[in-house]
Amino acid sequence: MLELVTSANVACGFHAGDPSVIRETLTVAARHGVTVGAHPSYPDLVGFGRRAMDATPAEVTAMVIYQIGAVAALARSAGTVVRYVKPHGALYNRAAEDDVTAQAIVQAIKAVDPSLILLGLDGSPMLRVAQEAGVNIAREAFVDRAYLPNGALLPRGQPGAVLDDPDHVAERALRMVQEHYVTAVDRTRRIIRPDSLCVHGDGPRAVAIVRAVRDRFQEAGIAFAPFVR
Repeated sequence: MLELVTSANVACGFHAGDPSVIRETLTVAARHGVTVGAHPSYPDLVGFGRRAMDATPAEVTAMVIYQIGAVAALARSAGTVVRYVKPHGALYNRAAEDDVTAQAIVQAIKAVDPSLILLGLDGSPMLRVAQEAGVNIAREAFVDRAYLPNGALLPRGQPGAVLDDPDHVAERALRMVQEHYVTAVDRTRRIIRPDSLCVHGDGPRAVAIVRAVRDRFQEAGIAFAPFVR
């Protein structure tokens, strides 16, 4: 996967990874010129960070600071540097609709390194909160997830939430970039202007999907580059 992508969200140990795995991932990313970001989550190894947890804003800030710091130190040892932060799973979903959680994450970023970019769902309150606090943002779209009409993601527990047909996903990604829309589950169009496209690396067809997207974009004359350098 790291031979194909231009940026990688690296799990920080709370939902996946351990120090050795994280360092090796960062080393391979550096070797291939892949920009890396910290991918903090709730402390939920069993549920892969995809289960909601009760946490106070102070707890969220502390856990995000902890995770960014860990990956940043390992990145330096691997010859690279963390350039952005993207919350993972349930933490991401809550911050995408809850200002208080979003503010807690933004405070963590400002406490560690205000130059870090927050990568989040295009059109979400999380990005608005970050901008109001003076944190730079990047907008992302999910090529392998179904969308609700309001721009949120269809919950994973519902049928059709995860898309795994490489050709279908590649065409969808092309529309996101060229025509700036995604078709929601009710067949309406949602306008999006992503700076980055996300493919979930834990899917069984993730590599095939990224290859299909790359091939389709190359046919269309679209170049690949990290959204932050």
